[in-house]
Amino acid sequence: MEFDIIRLTNGLRVLHFEDKNIMTVHCGFIINAGSRDELSTENGIAHLIEHCLFKGTERRKAFHILTRLDSVGGEVNAYTTKEETSIYASALKEHFNRAAELLVDITFSSIFPEKEIEKEKSVIIDEINSYKDNPDEMLMDEFEERLFPDHALGRSILGTADLVNGFTREDILRFVERNYSTDQIVFTCVGNVSLKKIEAFCNNVLEKLPTSTSNRTNRTIPESTMFRESKKTSVHQVHSLLGCKTIGFDDDRRRAMVLMNNILGGPALNSRLNLNIRERFGYCYYIESSYAPYADTGVFQIYFGTDKRHERKVAKLIVKELKSLTDVSLSDRVLSVSKKQLIGQIALSQENRANLMLSLGKALLQFDKVDQFEEIQDQVHEITADEIQVLAAETFDDNSLASLSYVPE
Repeated sequence: MEFDIIRLTNGLRVLHFEDKNIMTVHCGFIINAGSRDELSTENGIAHLIEHCLFKGTERRKAFHILTRLDSVGGEVNAYTTKEETSIYASALKEHFNRAAELLVDITFSSIFPEKEIEKEKSVIIDEINSYKDNPDEMLMDEFEERLFPDHALGRSILGTADLVNGFTREDILRFVERNYSTDQIVFTCVGNVSLKKIEAFCNNVLEKLPTSTSNRTNRTIPESTMFRESKKTSVHQVHSLLGCKTIGFDDDRRRAMVLMNNILGGPALNSRLNLNIRERFGYCYYIESSYAPYADTGVFQIYFGTDKRHERKVAKLIVKELKSLTDVSLSDRVLSVSKKQLIGQIALSQENRANLMLSLGKALLQFDKVDQFEEIQDQVHEITADEIQVLAAETFDDNSLASLSYVPE
């Protein structure tokens, strides 16, 4: 995979990967600003801004933003995480300039009309209420709030209805000014577009954007707390989550953590939790583990939903699987097969060019470099059984694993 990185004088970084075998182009801005960068009184404002970016610029009204790409069969979208905001588009290759220019307009020239802000507040409050109807989403939000109390990483990306209702246009402009600086933004493009065309776009458009530098100081590493609680609520089955604080992107062992999570309860049907709990006993419809790394910390979780009569059995079986990873070193065969599986999953994810565009941009934003697929393969192959076992012992320490369950009333 051959890609180019261009560093502009205003601090913007541009990543380009040309794929001549497709008819489309996927491009977007990845901004190093999410709910983690909110003050306690701003919880939910990063997500509100993401919605309001589409509601009017100095040149366009909301209707013209929404139809600019749709009218030629393209798509424009955005999402907010705890550490990033991504604004991106997909279109036929001949519409690259149309897509890229639209993204520049909404990212750097949105005017946030007050009337539209009020509309989006109502939309987001409906979104918050929809989450309240989804017990597993509610459980995950409450778990992280309990794990990282009084810290931005523990707060919901959506915020609360009361806070969202109180935001003003001035609040939005302050957050944007504080966080949307050119040295914290990456433009990334994957598709059938030449480097020459990207360079022209950089020279004629991106390079002309004014330079801004981030001076924020509110990113701190949270302390985690220990808790074990079961709450009665209006659910039909038990929803349970256990997990802990773990390593982040800044730890060289992060790929080993991904591999260990994959073995235990990752997306594949042959994960240990799926095979030994769902398939063997039929106790769960859904059981998985997940690893969410942030810049300087991370969260490991195991979620399952089960009938109340099976809750203790499932919990004991999970402990058994954790103990197995801690006490028994992986055999050469198991480790080799697990590495091949992870490498295959990475390769398949990169076949989706929109996903590849976003992941390459995030890598450049996070590390200021991007590993080639061959480098990622080598890093996975270098992981040892001892490394997995040590990570398991650190992560699955009984004194650090917190748990929260919603059980039927």
